[in-house]
Amino acid sequence: MNEILTQEKSIYIQIKEMIENDILRDILREEERVPSTNELAKLYAINPATAAKGVNLLVDEEILYKKRGIGMFVAAGAKKLITGKRKEHFYDDYVRSLMMEAESLGITKKELIAMIERAEDSVSLFVEDKY
Repeated sequence: MNEILTQEKSIYIQIKEMIENDILRDILREEERVPSTNELAKLYAINPATAAKGVNLLVDEEILYKKRGIGMFVAAGAKKLITGKRKEHFYDDYVRSLMMEAESLGITKKELIAMIERAEDSVSLFVEDKY
């Protein structure tokens, strides 16, 4: 959870997404304690109420739960919930705009598939070189 806050979106949303990312990367595991709002506030030099707003969104989504007097914890099944939610949004956030741009450029389905295959090859080479 050492990411840098940006001006692109609200801080509380960034806090929420950072916690989700840590759950997806297994940095935070199910039933593990999440940093408190005060810890988050100190780490990012933000108001504790802002950190709490981000954490409470995750409580509302049943990704985190509160143990009274102890803190917030990652709920069982949280990783699966986050993955499912992000898969649902993937089409709207990425694929739809890609398809609209391809259409406006006159790119055919065959050309688009060829581009995707080239991209897959590039990613494979990058991963092989890096690891």
